[in-house]
Amino acid sequence: MRRLIPLLGAALALAFSSSAAADTFRVVLPHASGGSGAAAFSPAAGVIPFTQTQSGPMSFAALRGIWQAAGNAYGIPWEVLAAINKVETGFGRNLGPSSAGAVGWMQFMPSTWARWGLDANGDGIADPNNPTDAIFSAARYLAACGGQTDIAAAVYCYNHSSRYVHDVLGLAALYGRGGGNGLFSVDQLQSQLDSANTSVAAAHTQLVAALAQARKLARAERPFLRAAASAPLLSDQLEARKHAVQLGARRHTAEVTANGLRKRLHAATARLGRIQDQANGPSFLTGGPGLLSGPTAGVDYSGVVSIAVQYLGVPYLWAGASPSGFDCSGLVQYVFAQIGVSLAHNTVAQWNYPGAVSVPQNQLQPGDLVFFNRLDHVGIYIGQGEFIDAPHTGAFVRIDSLSESWYAAKYSGAKRIVGASFDNFPQSAGTTAFGSDVVYFTH
Repeated sequence: MRRLIPLLGAALALAFSSSAAADTFRVVLPHASGGSGAAAFSPAAGVIPFTQTQSGPMSFAALRGIWQAAGNAYGIPWEVLAAINKVETGFGRNLGPSSAGAVGWMQFMPSTWARWGLDANGDGIADPNNPTDAIFSAARYLAACGGQTDIAAAVYCYNHSSRYVHDVLGLAALYGRGGGNGLFSVDQLQSQLDSANTSVAAAHTQLVAALAQARKLARAERPFLRAAASAPLLSDQLEARKHAVQLGARRHTAEVTANGLRKRLHAATARLGRIQDQANGPSFLTGGPGLLSGPTAGVDYSGVVSIAVQYLGVPYLWAGASPSGFDCSGLVQYVFAQIGVSLAHNTVAQWNYPGAVSVPQNQLQPGDLVFFNRLDHVGIYIGQGEFIDAPHTGAFVRIDSLSESWYAAKYSGAKRIVGASFDNFPQSAGTTAFGSDVVYFTH
């Protein structure tokens, strides 16, 4: 009877509590090797007591013991916990908060953490930024979502996106086939990817500065050129010519610098594209998504960004749709045409393109289209909260940020141009094998 009292209490607590996502939760089924509920484990039972100062990032090998202990306690495949950990934060590389406000190692919303968060390492604090607490809490949440019997539905419960389910289960299957043994190479690729992103960002910043300096000098040079040609006195003409020559020399230097930086940017972008191709290649994609985290991971149209950055610095031209000048939708149309996607030269039509699906802002990927001001403006998302656009008359194709006040206030939504929709991805798929010796069954 004593053993039934905690189970009855858990059932009553779940019955009378509310769910922010209107999910249906169930009492966790007893698990042969760990039991259920918050009492299914203790620090003395083998949980690794990581402290706040050890909270990441961490290697696959260091985390594996935590995933396995949490999975064993709640009857959740450890590979699924590993995949969620990778997709959400790259094994602790980015603990948030996300644009939607999710925090910590497994990206819980604060309200969800308040309900499901656990002090799994026994230090007296339920901390989403502690890997042990966060991973055990995620296992508990997945179990409450029915993960012991239907892991696909439980992952969907964790994040209401069929694409997310596809990515997590594909990555979990890869880990189950021994994909974790190649994580050293993956981490090397991640470092290369981070370095390439940094190089592209630095080259862009320097190019924009050089172009701005060249334009400033050109504006200063023009009145002296006019005076040199039209001043009534020869002395004034000579003085104006001297200033024009000096400014012209400085402008020429700035333009040479800008050309060099443009080549550097193109080279950095090409390197980034090669690393993306490697990361998304067959050796890492066998049966699942790319393993790398961050803004360039798992991109269906990774080439879009590589193409778009080539036109940074091209002047804005109303109704322009070529490298001699772009408006916002013309830039999008031209870039996507180079990967075989035919879009109209119109923001509203691009929003309503039949092959476009809406994307929540917290799930943006490079290559997605971001719209503003009631579909009056569009840009190409490149990651890390930034996008490429041709903003307005007098400006140039440039990189802007979603966090800038105008764009944040006028944000209308985002679309992803896809070849096939993931909306019909099955939430249950018969059986899903996550290891050579274990098969987890789903309905």
